[in-house]
Amino acid sequence: METLVLNRVSDEELVFKIIETNNAQLFAELYDRFSNVVFKKCFGFSKSKEEAEDLTHDVFVRLFVKIRTFKGNSKFSTWLYSFTYNFCVNYVQRNAYKKKEKVTVVTDQIKENDASDDVEDAKLFQLKSEKLAKVLALIEPTEKMILLMKYQDDMSIKEIMNSLNLGESAVKMRLKRAKAKVVKIYQEM
Repeated sequence: METLVLNRVSDEELVFKIIETNNAQLFAELYDRFSNVVFKKCFGFSKSKEEAEDLTHDVFVRLFVKIRTFKGNSKFSTWLYSFTYNFCVNYVQRNAYKKKEKVTVVTDQIKENDASDDVEDAKLFQLKSEKLAKVLALIEPTEKMILLMKYQDDMSIKEIMNSLNLGESAVKMRLKRAKAKVVKIYQEM
């Protein structure tokens, strides 16, 4: 396929052509189309540009291996969003210790700046943030994912339905249960 023609090929057609031919140049086109979106999602989980770049690379390596699992039941962009989200949730779980270490560094920096009145507010927000981060680490990845989709990514119920391939009532029930679980654990801490 020529580059000019690739501009007119849908994402789904491109993916099926990659599956059919295993062509690295076509996969590079897919990478060009979606690397920024994947990077932004990874950055939301890592908060470090370098770590997000590494995660993006890892997502695409894994995608190259798993691309055959795309069946076309949804838009490729929706499928890739879920794929990236799951990858990042698993990454965060594997690196929970690393995340706690980062929070400690932020807390230490706040303690060093104790002279300012602004620091008191920062401490308060950091404590709430730390407590919420601990709660989110205690719930199931699927519960965390649906809450982050709704509240971090501002996805609508319909977008979550499409992304997770669930019905409206299932999405609403999962959100309700996940919120209730977070509130309960938060209050018990």
